[in-house]
Amino acid sequence: MKRYDVLISDKANDDMEAIYKYIAETLLEPNIAIKQYDKIATAILSLEEMPRRIKVMDSESEHSQELRALIVDNYTVFFVVRDDMVWIVRVLYSSSDISKRLSE
Repeated sequence: MKRYDVLISDKANDDMEAIYKYIAETLLEPNIAIKQYDKIATAILSLEEMPRRIKVMDSESEHSQELRALIVDNYTVFFVVRDDMVWIVRVLYSSSDISKRLSE
């Protein structure tokens, strides 16, 4: 089976750190923060195989960029597939203003 390299952007790394910090420090749930972080990281690594199983988003601006969205609990991992590479663009809380946050 074909395997893809998964690369995480600096912005997506920052998103992951912010998710962890919010759960651990604001909600005072460090154990849950670790579990959630690990769950998202595992989902991201699963994109090494068959990343195109996730369809391209329907909205025009995201579709033209071939952006895909993987849902992990209350979070969405946004990524693009180029050749043999999966590029993780952002990891955002699903209830946030996604369009606005993606344009940042």
